[in-house]
Amino acid sequence: MAAPVVSANRAGPRLPEARGELSGAVLTSLTSAASSGTSGPLRYSPGTLAAADPLGEDVQLALHLLYELHYRGFDGVDDDREWDPELLRLRQEMEARFLHELRTRVPDGDRSVDEVFGPLLIEPVAPADGVGHFLETEGELWQVREYAALRSLYHLKEADPHAWVIPRLTGRAKAGMVAIEYDEFGAGRAEDIHARLFADLMDDLGLDSTYGRYVDHAPAPLLATVNLMSLFGLHRSLRGALVGHFGHVEVTSSPGSRRLARAMRRCGAGPAAARFYDEHVEADAVHEQVVRREVIGGLLADEPWLEADIAFGCAATTVLEDRLDAHLRAAWSAGRSACRLPLPAVEPCDPEGGD
Repeated sequence: MAAPVVSANRAGPRLPEARGELSGAVLTSLTSAASSGTSGPLRYSPGTLAAADPLGEDVQLALHLLYELHYRGFDGVDDDREWDPELLRLRQEMEARFLHELRTRVPDGDRSVDEVFGPLLIEPVAPADGVGHFLETEGELWQVREYAALRSLYHLKEADPHAWVIPRLTGRAKAGMVAIEYDEFGAGRAEDIHARLFADLMDDLGLDSTYGRYVDHAPAPLLATVNLMSLFGLHRSLRGALVGHFGHVEVTSSPGSRRLARAMRRCGAGPAAARFYDEHVEADAVHEQVVRREVIGGLLADEPWLEADIAFGCAATTVLEDRLDAHLRAAWSAGRSACRLPLPAVEPCDPEGGD
């Protein structure tokens, strides 16, 4: 029998370095299949998964690797690995532990949509010592660059994870979701796609805007915020949770973007850097109303039994964003990099620079 043809991906990002036995097993499987044309079993010690921290470096990187097969894949990895049964089995087991951990950490899991979204509608959205407030008032350019590099793991594919929910919605919810996504994808103009605007921001900051470039730099708290979107997006059963996550993003985006636009100007980051957040101040103020009234309101009208899932998606997002916020502030307060691998040093921020 002839060996199968390997349709290796030549356009995806490079594979990152392993952070433990699980991510190492996934990387070995992906790279060995690329060279042999066949995929072997995943090999890791018995009990490794059960003992692993579901929010830790090893599990979150392994999940990131498996989720990225559904986006742009990886350089040299067969596109068919997206549906490899062994990889899907491991992903399912890690997802179950990830979800269990989130449900354990979310307080009062039976809260209503109004109860979880209510606090997000009151300024300040984050505490006064939150990362956005810190960057706005006293952050230095090296910290702004780190923030942008880490957030690039989502913003360079902005809106993509949420698009998975569109075929799972109907009526008002679908129409509202498509209207918002249309804006996120540039309203028909390639140069205005939000992922493109973020790449321009990175260029202004002297960062590499290649998709997936900073995975090795990203700590587990950042990976978890991105993995959450893929977890919700890839499961129809979690469509309510994805809508809750999307609602959280849109409700908090406008005030948060206003603070970050000021941070970019204060640090002299460049016009494209400020433009990305300026765009979100205006657009997401409108999106907030659409997502609350049409997307969430429409979904509750069609499937009222999903209210608990919508509330969970919003609350889980708050838990992981707060965890990332604490990681960034702890590192920066100690004067050290929040990245696993520090970015190249740059000139310090000039507080008098910018507008």
